[in-house]
Amino acid sequence: MEACRDELTVTERSLNSVDLHYYVAEKESELLEYYAIEKLNDQEFELEALFVEPVFIGKGVGRALIDHAKNLVRELGGKTLIIQGDPNAEKLYRAPGGKPNGTRESASIPVRELPFFTVDLSRSYVSD
Repeated sequence: MEACRDELTVTERSLNSVDLHYYVAEKESELLEYYAIEKLNDQEFELEALFVEPVFIGKGVGRALIDHAKNLVRELGGKTLIIQGDPNAEKLYRAPGGKPNGTRESASIPVRELPFFTVDLSRSYVSD
């Protein structure tokens, strides 16, 4: 995590950006996780961050926030959600409809390839 500190630090400037939206999940004032969505253009948004407290991994919290993010992107008029993720969380990104779409080199750790996925939001879904 230390190698990624600069890349993952949330700044006042990013919190005030009109193109970034931050949401948190809490239970009894305890932070469970947070995510951020960044508007890339009128049609595309990227899941900029998604972090789950380790004790809550596998309990549906991550999936709930991805579903929330998908609905938010739809409300904002987006048609595509792009997710760059950790290789160990591929199941989480595929579950809400993420289709593998290549890899990107990590901005923090040279030579580490991170998978990215696209979720097509242009169609109506009966259930997410």
